[in-house]
Amino acid sequence: MDVNIADMRTVYCGASLVPEKLDSDPMKQFRLWLQDAVDAVDEEEPNAMTLATATRDGQPNARMVLLKGVDSRGFRFFTHYNSQKGCELAENPQASLVFWWRTLSRSVRVYGHVEKISAQESDEYFRSRPLGSQVSAITSSQSQVLESPDALHKQFETLLSSAEQGTYIPHRPVSWGGFIVAPERVEFWQGQPNRLHNRICYIRKQDGSFTRDILYP
Repeated sequence: MDVNIADMRTVYCGASLVPEKLDSDPMKQFRLWLQDAVDAVDEEEPNAMTLATATRDGQPNARMVLLKGVDSRGFRFFTHYNSQKGCELAENPQASLVFWWRTLSRSVRVYGHVEKISAQESDEYFRSRPLGSQVSAITSSQSQVLESPDALHKQFETLLSSAEQGTYIPHRPVSWGGFIVAPERVEFWQGQPNRLHNRICYIRKQDGSFTRDILYP
């Protein structure tokens, strides 16, 4: 490897954050930033996020998933409940999320308690997915050892063909559905020159409102 990793760096030059101009509700502020990311040129998959979970013993795991909804309750995503992340959330229902929007030099970190959403909400989202995505959720045993990729693809193609012909109607598996991360802490990060980055941290109080503090870079 010829690249000197120690010398790799980016000079950030985003507009400085003014706490008084941010919304007092971090969920509303997040939606503003997400819209900025959606509108930004060359910002691919602005709803992509790192989801970090941990086992009951505290062994961490992280992976990329897609945000599929955000409202006053929290951040929603969907997965197999029997997957690694699903099992970890069942035994340790806490998670962290990280969003990174490179073109804006912005990041958001979230920590919160995790719960399953209702079966009705999961059904509604499942029906909104492309047909191929519905079938893949049915045929995949996510995170389990795959003995035969060929058999998986054959099963997928068979069910997809039947679904396209109308002889098979996909239904959401009970082992697949949504989670919601109810935020306890939300931090907004704006890159600045000389590594003097802006960090604004919201922490939920017992009454449901949030405090807001400036953190050292």
